Parts: sequence; C-alpha cells; structure tokens
Amino acid sequence: MSNGPRWKRVLLKVSGEAFAGPSGKPVDAVGVRSLASSIADAHRQGVQIAVVNGGGNILRGAQSSIDGLGRATADYMGMLATVINALALQDLLADQGVPSRVLTAIEMKSVAEPYIRLRCLRHLEKGRVVILAGGTGQPYFSTDTTAALRGTEIGAEALLKGTQVDGVYDKDPKVHDDARRFASLSYADALRRDLRVMDKTAFTMCEENGLPIVVFDMGVDGNLVRLLQGEEIGTIVSKDAAEIEA
Repeated sequence: MSNGPRWKRVLLKVSGEAFAGPSGKPVDAVGVRSLASSIADAHRQGVQIAVVNGGGNILRGAQSSIDGLGRATADYMGMLATVINALALQDLLADQGVPSRVLTAIEMKSVAEPYIRLRCLRHLEKGRVVILAGGTGQPYFSTDTTAALRGTEIGAEALLKGTQVDGVYDKDPKVHDDARRFASLSYADALRRDLRVMDKTAFTMCEENGLPIVVFDMGVDGNLVRLLQGEEIGTIVSKDAAEIEA
C-alpha cells in the first residue's frame, strides 16, 4: 500500500440508485448518508473529489407514469432529478464536516452555483468536494458522458465509476454463474469484447483523452478509500493496461 493517495484529483460517478437505500424510497437517508460517509472518508485522504451523480432513482417513476413522454423532456427531467440528489448529498456531507458545493449545468441561482470550469477548479483547490449536477445541460447525453466530459475538463487523473458490481465482467454476472471478472483491460480490449463499461460517447471521450476508468463496487464500506490508497479493487480500463482476469 502506498504512503499517499493513488491520485490527487478524481471524478467519482455514482448512479441515482445509490441515493435510494434499503427502504425503496426515491431518496433515502440511509443511502445518502452511506454515500456521504464514503466520500467524506476519501476526502480526508487529501484527494480532490468531484462527483457526478445520476437521477434514475427519481426519473424512472416519472417515465412510467406519463405516457408519451418525449426523450428530450425526460432528459431534462432527469437533469433536475440529479440536482435533487446533489442537494441531499451536499447536506449530508456537511453533517460529516466536509465542505462541498453544488454546481449545475442548468442555471438555478437560488439553489446552486452555475457550472464554470475555473470556479470548479477553485473549489477543488480550496479542499471542497464539488457535486456536478444537471448533466451537460443538454438532452441526449447520459450522466456517463457528463462524467467523462467533466473529468476531462477538470484534469481528473481517473474516472471512478461506483456501481453495484465489483468490476467489469465478460458477461452479466447476475445471469451467468461462469462470468469472469477482469482486473484490468485496455480500451482496445474493452471495445473488442464489446464490454459495456460506459456508453459509447463517454467511453470514446475517455479513450481519446487518456482518462482511466475504474469500475468498482461503491456499496462495500471502505472500498473507495482502499481504491484511493492503491488497493487492486474493481477493474481498471486504460490505454496501456493488459487484459488480466481477477
């Protein structure tokens, strides 16, 4: 294990499901508190952390209850859902004693700051966690793409994708008992195997800008800190990584 953090600045991507918790409520105090605690522990390692969160915990109910909802409208609703989650995360980070700022791609001055790259960098340099909500501000782009874009913009050294599985598999481990997990992959290997690490737009952006992707299980207590400390957790996808099974 290294003496210092593996990376100085990271972009953490988490899904909306991380905010739901065990109760089944769209936003659950247990889920958000657990997420905030993990981020707070990581922040105390001296790592600059920007977070992009999804809104699927809120959006799916809206989609199922409105027939004929258009894609652009649904995407805008999803962006607003990410702001709801971001505000909850901000409050519970404050409970952990961690300063944070919510920056949104959709201007809403009463609740958050507008996303401006230099402002984001300034907050990170001052030791604040930055929560980047509102997607890209445009429809037809996923939060994966938002994470890849923002990670590239702020000079993150890695994009950490916190999921509910412990890495990238050759096939769905929830369906196939013989699914094999990879410890590392190159971008080329992931493309050749047609592994859905991220959506294609996000993956291509990471590949073109040399931004490593680490897919890991965010639901395991301490995993984020251990990853930052250099433990081999999850699957890393990068330019020069060899294809190695875990």
